[in-house]
Amino acid sequence: MNLPIANYQTRRQNLQSKLPAGFVAIVRSGELCARNSDCDFEFRPNSHFFYLTGYNEPGAYVLINKTQSILFNLPKDPEKEQWDGFRHGTQGAVDTFAFDRAFTLAEMDDQVIDLLDGCMSVWFDFSDDVLQQQIVGWQQTLAKKVRQGAQAPMQFNQLANLLGEMRLIKDAQEIELMEKAAQISVKAHLIAMQTVSPGMKEYELEAELNYCFMKSGSRTPAYNNIVATGSNACTLHYIENNAPIKEGDLVLIDAGCELGFYASDITRTFPANGKFSEPQAALYNLVLKAQKEAIESVVVGAKYTDFHDVAVRVLTQGLIELGLLQGELESLIQDKAFRDFYMHNTGHWIGMDVHDVGAYKLNDESRPLVPGMVVTVEPGLYVAKDNMKVDAKWRGIGIRIEDDVLVAESGPVILTHGLVREVAEIEALMAKN
Repeated sequence: MNLPIANYQTRRQNLQSKLPAGFVAIVRSGELCARNSDCDFEFRPNSHFFYLTGYNEPGAYVLINKTQSILFNLPKDPEKEQWDGFRHGTQGAVDTFAFDRAFTLAEMDDQVIDLLDGCMSVWFDFSDDVLQQQIVGWQQTLAKKVRQGAQAPMQFNQLANLLGEMRLIKDAQEIELMEKAAQISVKAHLIAMQTVSPGMKEYELEAELNYCFMKSGSRTPAYNNIVATGSNACTLHYIENNAPIKEGDLVLIDAGCELGFYASDITRTFPANGKFSEPQAALYNLVLKAQKEAIESVVVGAKYTDFHDVAVRVLTQGLIELGLLQGELESLIQDKAFRDFYMHNTGHWIGMDVHDVGAYKLNDESRPLVPGMVVTVEPGLYVAKDNMKVDAKWRGIGIRIEDDVLVAESGPVILTHGLVREVAEIEALMAKN
């Protein structure tokens, strides 16, 4: 499920309008990555490349200047396609993806050198070392032809920043696709809550998530699923997913599917046996209160950091009331004493990448939120199992609650709507097992 080809064509035109005269922009799709021996991982194109092209084949390049967009790709080859699958080839690139012209990769060096001759600046993603070396080679080739009248480009500019700002603001069709991805993930989390039982392995529960993703139209998770039981939930990026789920444990699942190259990102924490203990419920309700108030702060004109600051204040006050922190609220916030229990930010941009692109600051200040931005809101609390500064009843509890939230003129819109969060709702759902 991808967006209409016209959308990608419009994005290329938008990029052309934003860059100065005499530019050439180049983006690479990326190569297949070996899993082991002669087996490759499934190919997933560079997000900047796909954002501009809608084209999903390895080894491809798109070159855009003021007047045209050109694709360089693998040629049609019936023998290789017999083994590795269909290729669009150069004619397919023009007919299906609306490029102005297309050439094979074998023709790329000669064509690009001609297109760079006389251009003022080359725009590309500086983190792409392979492309950077190629551009240097093309420039050096042109520099050697100065006597013949060639003019090599002398300026190199970071394209990633500009594309990041373009991708940061989602249009209506992108938001619709992200909501569809979010709702598949909601369904998967609901199934996980209704399937879990003590004695399962974490990866058995992960299998339920992946089955639901694929059964519902998503080919892959948007990132490595986290299924963490007990104190494993205190490891923020735990992905081993191989421990047994024990009676009395909380289970933290951080998982979301990708649909049409757009990510979703959800976290829920629930009791393996369907019933929160008193300490678990106390910490859970504190995290939920922080999330609710943080989401209310995701409004047009607010600073990006505002919803994090709201969550920190709620969590710190709650930790004082529960006896896990001692001292005055303002001093504890100033000293970041909460970081013993809450060590990450309250969210991030989300879009084609789960941790999506786009600057978080403008002119060294937290940027204001505008319609079309989508953020995650994900406060948490993590009490290490070896934290001897707190009562034993708290140790080993890890909780995070996360939803995807659209910034809109009407107020925050939760794209991951329909997924239970309240203690009573979770327990009632799980009682139906």
